[in-house]
Amino acid sequence: MITVLKSTATPEQREHLIRWLESQNVQVHISEGSEYTVLGLVGDTGHIDIELLESLDMVDSVKRVSEPFKKVNRKFHPDDSVISAGGVPIGGGHFQVIAGPCSVETREQIIGVAEAVKASGATLLRGGAFKPRTSPYAFQGLHAEGLELLREARAQTGLPIVTELMNMRDFDLFADVDVIQVGARNMQNFDMLRELGRTDKTILLKRGLANTLQELLMSAEYIMAGGNENVILCERGIRTFETYTRNTLDLSAVPVLHELSHLPVVVDPSHATGHASLVPSMAVAAAACGADGLMIEVHNDPIHALCDGAQSLTPAQFDALMGQVRRVREAVLS
Repeated sequence: MITVLKSTATPEQREHLIRWLESQNVQVHISEGSEYTVLGLVGDTGHIDIELLESLDMVDSVKRVSEPFKKVNRKFHPDDSVISAGGVPIGGGHFQVIAGPCSVETREQIIGVAEAVKASGATLLRGGAFKPRTSPYAFQGLHAEGLELLREARAQTGLPIVTELMNMRDFDLFADVDVIQVGARNMQNFDMLRELGRTDKTILLKRGLANTLQELLMSAEYIMAGGNENVILCERGIRTFETYTRNTLDLSAVPVLHELSHLPVVVDPSHATGHASLVPSMAVAAAACGADGLMIEVHNDPIHALCDGAQSLTPAQFDALMGQVRRVREAVLS
């Protein structure tokens, strides 16, 4: 249920109403808009008298929310959320690019790529220290050493780091990671989501291989229900019957998610297509359709990459792409 307060409501009236609502055993989520204050009520609201609320002079309207996701819902938070990623704002008109290799391999590799992508305009550095691989014999990442190399790259370049957490037993190693990525395979790891909800870490939540948008939003709801509202959604393609591309990039997800939710939406065209030649077109299209950011894989030597070299751009290709993205965004925003 949401209760929209009039702009004329005084702070004292608002606090009195909030205390009364909380006494009805519901959580009250407060969203300050430019013209209205929205009170989102989470819990068993069936016993709350809508007509009584509507009769109050300070109340503009009262509605029941039919969707199962509440705190994620734009009805609860009409304005776009701006999420801080290591001090870099994402959402609400702040467009950011996350770039870097699929996996951290060596000190020279991660620092060299970090310096290159920053020079081209990237604002966050991605890199996997723990890698979920289909084959148990494939490179699984450098683990703690990889995290240390990411920290070194951050110290060298100033770029906040984004890296994937695969298991909560490793959470202590992520204490100073700026953005924790929850990968597609863990999107419905509800125990992990609950635990992350108890932290104040910014979470980049990737859509699962075969999950609906409602399921993605419900996973975000798990995190936010725990008290952590620092969530960024990521569309990275879904599995369809098409085999030419690694996945099928669902760009319609961007406007749909913006319609349903106030959370920022980032698009990962690298994992979606699986082919470096297709990444620029899909990245530009994502920027044109309103994405709040991009996540691009960049490697200094893709042919010899230990993971996902086929979908990685070289630093020179990434630099050219950034020029395209800037021009498209200027055209869309003009």
